[in-house]
Amino acid sequence: MQDQTPNDWLEAELQDTLDEDVEIEMEDAVLSQEIARIYRDTHSDQMPRADYFRELLRLQSELIKLQDWVAHNKEKVVVIFEGRDSAGKGGAIKRITQRLNPRVARVVALPAPSDREKTQWYFQRYVPHLPAGGEIVLFDRSWYNRAGVERVMGFATEEEVQQFFDDVPEFERMLVRSGIRLVKYWFSITDEEQQMRFLMRIHDPLKQWKLSPMDLQSRIRWEDYTKAKEEMFERTNIAEAPWYIVPGNDKKRARLNCMAHLLTQIPYGPVPHEEITLPDRVFNPDYEREVLPPELYVPQRY
Repeated sequence: MQDQTPNDWLEAELQDTLDEDVEIEMEDAVLSQEIARIYRDTHSDQMPRADYFRELLRLQSELIKLQDWVAHNKEKVVVIFEGRDSAGKGGAIKRITQRLNPRVARVVALPAPSDREKTQWYFQRYVPHLPAGGEIVLFDRSWYNRAGVERVMGFATEEEVQQFFDDVPEFERMLVRSGIRLVKYWFSITDEEQQMRFLMRIHDPLKQWKLSPMDLQSRIRWEDYTKAKEEMFERTNIAEAPWYIVPGNDKKRARLNCMAHLLTQIPYGPVPHEEITLPDRVFNPDYEREVLPPELYVPQRY
């Protein structure tokens, strides 16, 4: 077997990276043929896969630079992701954080509030998750639950909703005054596209777990959610933290557009890095590696 050159090794590493992306990108895994055909017919203007991956990797490399700048300068960044069910928030978050350091960038996706949390000040359960210096926090849904699902599904009273609208602009202004960079995204899809994606989840065992009872209710209450969204924009689109709408019918373009826009919202730049050198391995002639029992090893099935 010939020795690998550095270029051979780098090419293999790049191929592994692309394989990981392909795994993440696997869509329509076991769709029925009819659903798959309809999906292809309604999404004929798909971005070429090579172009998508090339731009994805470029943007992810820029996000690493942003991450380094945030960590070096002890900046605090909050990115909020809201939108219709199945609009692509999770996919965008996954691509943004895919190559970032989880010690710097973390995702917050809170479950339904406990009985105790229901008695707290509404924003109290979110405050502990806000970033310290050098951190980026991405909220996969946020305090805007009160303006959306809680309002539409009747989990909050109209009085509580109106109190939220009165409070949230000043709450967000407080965050901004404290030094937090706050960016808010709303992922938007059409009625027809949401129906298609829900059907895909129903027919795909790998995605059925994504379809919750609340998702099904969102189909029934499409117009109620639309009205709630419109009032939310009207009451919470403040100069200090405006909303940015991401058209999400085309998943790949939505992810790239969101990532590219996020990079424009933060004035990151190059930061100094110490040169990294690999130290020599220390060999101890008296050390003899123990032979471990075979039952400790994972069986080699593949």
